Amino acid sequence: MEYHVSKRGSDVNNGTQEKPFLTISKAAELAEENDRVIVHEGVYRECVSPVNGARTEQGRITYEAARDEKVVIKGSERIEDWEREESGVWKTVIDNAFFGKYNPYKEIIWGDWLFEPADRVLHTGQVYINGSALREVTDSTECASKSMTWCCETDENETVIRANFADADPNAELAEINVRRSCFAPLHTGVNYITVRGFEMAHAASQWAPPTAEQTGMLCANWSKGWIIEDNILHDAKCSAVSVGKERSTGHNLHTRYHRKSGYQNQLETVFAALHVGWSKERIGGHVIRNNTIYDCGQNGIVGHMGGAFSEIYGNHIYNIGNKREFFGAEIAGIKLHAAIDTYIHNNNIHDCVWGTWLDWQAQGVRLSSNLYFNNDNDIWIEVTHGPHMVDNNIFASALNFRNAAQGGAYIHNLFCGAQLRYDVLDRSTPYHLNHSTEVKGTAVVYGGDDRYFNNIFVGGEPEGDWKCGTELYNGFTSSMDEYIKKTSVYLSDPDKASGVRQPVYINDNSYWAGAKCYEREKNKAESVHDPKISVSEENGSFYLEIDVPEDGQLKDTRQVRTHDLPIPRLTEAPYENADGTELVIDRDFFGKCRAESPTAGPFEGLRPGKQRLLVWKR
Repeated sequence: MEYHVSKRGSDVNNGTQEKPFLTISKAAELAEENDRVIVHEGVYRECVSPVNGARTEQGRITYEAARDEKVVIKGSERIEDWEREESGVWKTVIDNAFFGKYNPYKEIIWGDWLFEPADRVLHTGQVYINGSALREVTDSTECASKSMTWCCETDENETVIRANFADADPNAELAEINVRRSCFAPLHTGVNYITVRGFEMAHAASQWAPPTAEQTGMLCANWSKGWIIEDNILHDAKCSAVSVGKERSTGHNLHTRYHRKSGYQNQLETVFAALHVGWSKERIGGHVIRNNTIYDCGQNGIVGHMGGAFSEIYGNHIYNIGNKREFFGAEIAGIKLHAAIDTYIHNNNIHDCVWGTWLDWQAQGVRLSSNLYFNNDNDIWIEVTHGPHMVDNNIFASALNFRNAAQGGAYIHNLFCGAQLRYDVLDRSTPYHLNHSTEVKGTAVVYGGDDRYFNNIFVGGEPEGDWKCGTELYNGFTSSMDEYIKKTSVYLSDPDKASGVRQPVYINDNSYWAGAKCYEREKNKAESVHDPKISVSEENGSFYLEIDVPEDGQLKDTRQVRTHDLPIPRLTEAPYENADGTELVIDRDFFGKCRAESPTAGPFEGLRPGKQRLLVWKR
C-alpha cells in the first residue's frame, strides 16, 4: 500500500495520491508491512509516531519525502500574538492546554552527568526568530538587557514567554516556539524496520540523554531494530537530533533522583537490566544512519546506549554540536555512543563540535574509519573499553585529536595533526563481551596500553599538560606479551605489584613530523622536523585539506595490516576482524584507493612530497 500526505489533503480522505491525508500522523496510524508513506511539500507541525513496524527487513515500512519536494517536520508552532512591553521585551501568554501532556516551558533540562549550569535551570523549550534560536536567560530583567534572549514562567493554567528579538517584530516575521519533544518517534519500543528518508526536521524539545536514562531525540528509534535514517536534514534539537538509545524500564536518571549509588554503578546495572529485557543482536540495533546533515543541536548529533550496537553510520555531515554551551555535561558529542558493539562509523565529516566522536563503555568491535575531523575541541574520545576496536584512515585535524581512556585499540593509517592524551581508569570496572555478541564475558578496569599503532602520521606541536604529539606517551610500557608475562610472573604472590606492570604496546612503521616524538622502542620509523602546515577549508560545500609533505617524511619497508598482524587484546582475547567474523585487511585508503603491499603512512596512499590540496569531503 502507498499512502500520500499533502498540505492540501484531509485526514478523512483515504490517503491515495488523488485523496491524500493532511497529516503524516494519520498515515502512521495505518501503515503496515511493505507500505510506503510519501509526504508532499510543506511544513508539518506534528510528532509522527509510527504505530506499526515490520517483522523482517523484507517487510520494511518507508516514510519519505516526495522526490524533489521540500518537506519539513517541526516540533515548533508559530506564535503571532506577541505584545511589546515598556522594556522592549515581547510577551506571549499561552494556555497550558495548548501544549497537551508535554509543556517544554515547565520541563527543565536535567539528568545524570549534567553539570552546567549549576546556578539556575534551563528548559527544553526554545524560541526562534526567522529560524535563529534565542538564548534562554533567567528573568525578564536579564532578557531586556540582552539581545536575542528569552525567559519563561508557568503556573497551573498559563505559560508566559518573554523574548528580546532585537530589531525584529515577531508578529510580522516568523517567530516559533518548541512544543513537542520529538518530530518522529514511536510511542512504544520494538517498532522495527522503519525507513525515514529525505525530510528536514527541526525544533524539537528533546531532553538530556545520558546513558542511564530514556534517551529521547528529535528523531528517535525508541529501542527498536533495523531502522534506516537517510538523506535527512536535522537541526535545532534542544538536546539530541537522532537517538538510537536506551529505553526507560532499565533505569531513568536514578543517580540524580535518589543519590543512593554512583552514576557508574547505575550504568553497570543498566547493562545487565537490558540483557534481562532482551538486548541482543537479534532484537535491538542494526540501524543504518547515512548521508544526513545534522547541525545546531545542544547535546548530540547521534546518541545511543546499547541501541546503537551492530549499526552502520556513514556519509553524515555533523557540525555545531554542543558548542553554544548553554548547558554542559559528560554526554556531549557529534556522535556519542555507549556499547556500540560491532558498529561501523565511516566517511563522516564532523567539525565544530565539543567532542567529535565519543565511544564510551563496551566499544568492542567498533571500526572508526575514513572520517574527517577538524575544528573540534577534541576529535575523538574512547573511554573504558577493552578492545578490540579499530581506528583507521581518519583525518584528525583539530588541535586536540584523541583522548584515550581505553585499552586494546588498533590505530592504523591515521593522520594525527594534533595532540593525544592517554590515562588509566582504575576506579570503574566495565563489561566486555563474547565476540560479536551482547553476552557479557567479564568486567575489568582500564590499565592502559595494550594498543597497536602502525602506519600513522603524527604532527608535532606545543600541547599543554599531559597531552603529547606522537607515541612517546607509551614510554615505559612493555613491547610484547612475552615481556609482560615475564615481568608479571615475578609477582605471582603479590598481585598489587603485578598490576603495576605496563601492558604491552605494539608500535611500528609510523612517521613523525614537525617534532612529534615516537615510542622509545619503535624500530622502523620516519622522523622529520618539517612542518606540513596542515589546514582544512570549505569552498561551496566541498572540503579541502592542504598539506606540505616533507621529503624525508615517508617510510620504507612497511606492510599492509591484517587481522593476523594484530595481537589479540589481553583481556577480551578477541581478534581484530570484521563484524561478520571475516579477516580485516586495511588495504584501502581514505578515498577507497587500493594500498600497495608496502603502503604509504597516513590515510592517503601514494602521497607525494611537496604541497598538496586534496578534496576530502563533498556532499
